[in-house]
Amino acid sequence: MLEEIRSLLQQSIKSLRESGKLDHIESFIFTVDYTREKERGDVASNIALVLANAARSNPRELAENIIQHLPFSPFIDRTEAAGPGFINFFFTREVWTRVIEEIRNSKQDYGKSKIGAGQKVLVEFVSSNPTGPLHVGHGRGAAYGDALVRVLQAAGYDAQSEYYINDAGRQIDILALSIWIRYLELCGDSIAFPEGLYLGDYIFDIAAQLRREDGNAHYQVSSDLFESLPGDIDEKIDTLIKNMKSILSEGSFSRIRMLGSSILVTDIKKDLTEFGVEFDRWYSEKSLIDSGALDRMVGVLQGAGQLYKKDGAQWFRSTAFGDDKDRVLIRANGNYTYFATDVAYHMDKLDRGFSKLINIWGADHHGYIARVKAAIAALGKDPDQLAVALVQFAVLYQGGEKIGMSTRSGAFVTLQELRHKVGRDAGRFLYVLRKPEQHMDFDLDLAVKQSKDNPVYYVQYAHARICSVFQQLQERDMNINLHSADADLLTEIQELELLRSLARYPEVVAQSARNYEPHQVAYYIKDLATDFHAYYNAHPFIAVKGPLRLARLLLIDATRQVLANGLKLLGVAAPERM
Repeated sequence: MLEEIRSLLQQSIKSLRESGKLDHIESFIFTVDYTREKERGDVASNIALVLANAARSNPRELAENIIQHLPFSPFIDRTEAAGPGFINFFFTREVWTRVIEEIRNSKQDYGKSKIGAGQKVLVEFVSSNPTGPLHVGHGRGAAYGDALVRVLQAAGYDAQSEYYINDAGRQIDILALSIWIRYLELCGDSIAFPEGLYLGDYIFDIAAQLRREDGNAHYQVSSDLFESLPGDIDEKIDTLIKNMKSILSEGSFSRIRMLGSSILVTDIKKDLTEFGVEFDRWYSEKSLIDSGALDRMVGVLQGAGQLYKKDGAQWFRSTAFGDDKDRVLIRANGNYTYFATDVAYHMDKLDRGFSKLINIWGADHHGYIARVKAAIAALGKDPDQLAVALVQFAVLYQGGEKIGMSTRSGAFVTLQELRHKVGRDAGRFLYVLRKPEQHMDFDLDLAVKQSKDNPVYYVQYAHARICSVFQQLQERDMNINLHSADADLLTEIQELELLRSLARYPEVVAQSARNYEPHQVAYYIKDLATDFHAYYNAHPFIAVKGPLRLARLLLIDATRQVLANGLKLLGVAAPERM
């Protein structure tokens, strides 16, 4: 209905111009939104407030003029100018009848649209380094990213998902070093495990698998490993990596590195699949390097005159494109920086024909946005093609106490453990119930609570409650033909509130897609569940006789369908029994 009201208002403005009562205005943006208070109608618009200055008119008078020039619509009962110049629309009952008919005809497609038709979008999310299992912090980005892809697809976008595997670089070298030292311990060496390496039990498991499969093939006396170590932790780790590479053959080092990353990538894929997240593509950083994409990217920037040499390194003039300082692409030792591979990766994304790139990063990557956008501009692309959503890591609580986490130290709650504790549905729903940039306290006790205090239980229970009504009818052999139901019999306050809520759903999905905010869907179905529970507690469905029973069953069946559709967009199940 919002688009229809918008069209009527635009026709009114056109009529005012043609009659000479309003000067031509090139472009303007106005809102049409569902109202919260019934006395303000069903829908309100600020169009008169927006145009008042350009029209050199009082907003209230302009609102009344716009109303006078509105075309006739069988779905509008009346309109009124309100407040400083808002226009309120009151719908006829035909609107609500049409909503239920649309839901029944569309079923699982109700709420879908084509607003994104023709737009190819790539959503890259999670992309955790394969140096350990996914933890609860990664779960928030996974739930948000997957829900966003689903919402975009529902709005007609050609949206695809991608996981960028950082399987090249220093972090994977640290992983290999951690595994090798544990492997040496299993071979009989007594070693003080260096500070700053990965300490989790999973490192022991990978080292044990390496020894089972390869025996002592990678064993070397460990004393040379600890020669000439500096005091600084990062420098010490880099020296240990250098020593490891000089001690081991290239084949042994590659074997340890690849075994560690492949085992962890397999585990990450399994965790995400069981969390309901399936990626369209897993993109390897190593494959990007092996393909020559880095050299091609450097060639483009050199050809554009955006690189210069300083202190033996190759620098990118990122300050020319809004960054706070220039960035190193190739170090003096000839090695590419992390930033260089990221630039090549984004060039590859755009070369694949995506019109919009959506990256979901941890909030600690805020400072990285400007430099990546600068690189996109230097490559001759539009930096606005990249949108970055920053996700705050969730803070886990149990029994009122915070649970500390550190991947490097191995002290963290894995995504798998969270799923086992609270279930996939509770995890996903609670993660996506907040804007991603907002701080989030994840209460494990609340997530398993079976009461209205637990949002996911409250919504799922509404769906199951409706299914229970129809199960009772079936058990009593009561044949119900909803095709003959008359929606005009729905006149109670709770019924009208439900109808208004059901009508809002398509616009909620569209706005969620436009703004990259799947939490709007979560808010919506939570409110819809509240409306339904209030209706359920106030009026009987089975005990009432005749046509009114059919009308009420028609309404709750439409509510069930919309709850199921909304839950599906969030990757959450719609159970029939609870």
